[in-house]
Amino acid sequence: MEAPLVRAARAGSQAAFGRLVERHQQGLRRFLRRAAGAEADDVAQEAFVTAWANLNRLRDDEGFRPWLYGIAWRRALTLNRSAARSARRDHDWTQERDGKGAGLAAEDRMALEAAMATLAPDQRAAVTLCLADGWSHGEAADALGLPLGTIKSHVARGRDKLLSVLGDKP
Repeated sequence: MEAPLVRAARAGSQAAFGRLVERHQQGLRRFLRRAAGAEADDVAQEAFVTAWANLNRLRDDEGFRPWLYGIAWRRALTLNRSAARSARRDHDWTQERDGKGAGLAAEDRMALEAAMATLAPDQRAAVTLCLADGWSHGEAADALGLPLGTIKSHVARGRDKLLSVLGDKP
């Protein structure tokens, strides 16, 4: 039933692939919302892009749906593992900083303030909320009105910049 569309899409027909997307997007998003959570729409979008780019790897033209769902599920698992690692890193960094920062000398506090001032305002806000105040990336995204991916980038790059500016200081 889907084999003709898959073959046409593999031959380069964007219209055929568009019909495959139309057929499967609601079911895939529903599956991901139930099984993978809040990032379902982003994961589904990435799965379709990956499927389009790798359509030549599909062995059975009638097996498009399970192949697509497999791509989406593996991407969701990767995203969840990545988010968990990021949260652990941020938590560990915050715990380490809080343990050392409680008794910061005045010059160290001034160095930290100066380093924070080198960050762009959005980046500074994201770092403050996520690392200093312990907010989740999602909470910070909601509060600042920025996309989740932007918050994650701001936190990672801001942390790296602070560490490079401060060197060995807390």
